[in-house]
Amino acid sequence: MGGARGAGWVAAGLLLGAGACYCIYRLTRGRRRGGHGLGLRPSKSAEDLTDGSYDDVLNAEQLQKLLYLLESTEDPIIIEKALITLGNNAAFSVNQAIIRQLGGIPIVGNKINHSNQSIKEKALNALNNLSVNVENQIKIKIYINQVCEDVFSGPLNSAVQLAGLRLLTNMTVTNDHQHMLHNYITDLFQVLLTGNGNTKVQVLKLLLNLSENPAMTEGLLHAQVDASFLSLYDSHVAKEILLRVLTLFQNINNCLKIEGHLAVQPTFTEGSLFFLLYGEECAQKIRALVHHDDADVKEKVVTIMLKI
Repeated sequence: MGGARGAGWVAAGLLLGAGACYCIYRLTRGRRRGGHGLGLRPSKSAEDLTDGSYDDVLNAEQLQKLLYLLESTEDPIIIEKALITLGNNAAFSVNQAIIRQLGGIPIVGNKINHSNQSIKEKALNALNNLSVNVENQIKIKIYINQVCEDVFSGPLNSAVQLAGLRLLTNMTVTNDHQHMLHNYITDLFQVLLTGNGNTKVQVLKLLLNLSENPAMTEGLLHAQVDASFLSLYDSHVAKEILLRVLTLFQNINNCLKIEGHLAVQPTFTEGSLFFLLYGEECAQKIRALVHHDDADVKEKVVTIMLKI
C-alpha cells in the first residue's frame, strides 16, 4: 500500500479484530440458562458484574458502576476481575465509545502501572480492545511510552510483554502514532532476535506496520541490528516468521523507491539494518529461497527479486 494505508483497509482490519475478540468473548462465557438472548440486568451490583457467570453485554449504567468499582477498590482480585469484564465488553464497538465517554480510558490506563503483573496484563488487554476505536487511540497514545518501557525492560516472552506488543501493534495500524516508537526500533529488533516464536511473530506484526510508512523507513534502516537477524531468512525458519521478514524487506524496499532514497542514500553506519538487508549475504539468502518448498514463500521471493 506504500505510504498511508487506505481508509477502507484500515476499517476492515479493525473490524476483523473486533469480530475476533467477540468470538473469543462468547466462547469463554458459556451458555445462559433458559436460552434467552442478550438481556440486560440493570439491578446487578458492580461486583456482581465481575462474576464469571454473568455473560450479558453491559449497558452504560452498568459500565459506569464497573468503572467506579475499578477506580475505588484496592482489592487486586476485584481489580483483575473488573478489568477482564471491561476488556470483554470493549470487544463491542458500541461499548468502546461508551467507555471513552464515561472517562474509562484513564481509569484503565492507570492500572498498567500496577505492581501486580496479572493486573498490568489485563489492563493492557482492555486497552488493546479499546484501541480498535480510532477515537480511543487519541486518548490511549499517552500510554505508548510507558508500554514501550514495560515491553523492553520486563521479562522476555512474558504475558505482559505480549499484551504490550499487541497494544502497540493496534496503535500503529495507521500512521498517526508510529513516530512515537522511533526511539524504540532498535529495542524491537533485540526482542525479535531473543524472543520465542510467539514473541517473534508479534514483533514482526508491529515492524510490518512501521515498514509500510515511508516516514519510518530511515529510522528502521538506521537501527543497529545484530547480524544474527539474517538467520531469519534461512529456509528452515517457520513459515509465519519467514514470510513476515520477507515482507519487511519488500516493504522497506518499496518505500525507498517511493522516497527516491535508492538514488540518494543517507549515511548508514556499519551494523545498521541497511547494511544487513542490502549486503551480499542477505541477497544470497533471498535468492536461495527461490527453491523453497512452500509456494507462498517462493512467490514472495520472486516478487521481491523482480523489484530489486
